[in-house]
Amino acid sequence: MTLDKELIDILACPRCRGAVALLPAGDGLSCPACAVIYPIREGIPVMLLDQAVPEAQWPGRPIPAKD
Repeated sequence: MTLDKELIDILACPRCRGAVALLPAGDGLSCPACAVIYPIREGIPVMLLDQAVPEAQWPGRPIPAKD
């Protein structure tokens, strides 16, 4: 299930009030300003600060190479 574009357009990050964007997989909403992702569970965006996941820790994200 994908979210309607009109809904995504009115949603805002609860931390910075910035715009969010749907991830290509459709499983989360990303806030580029805060570098966090809010999960989408059963088609419902979970826009709670304590549920936000840092982009680097989001499942499916590439693991950065170690020096």
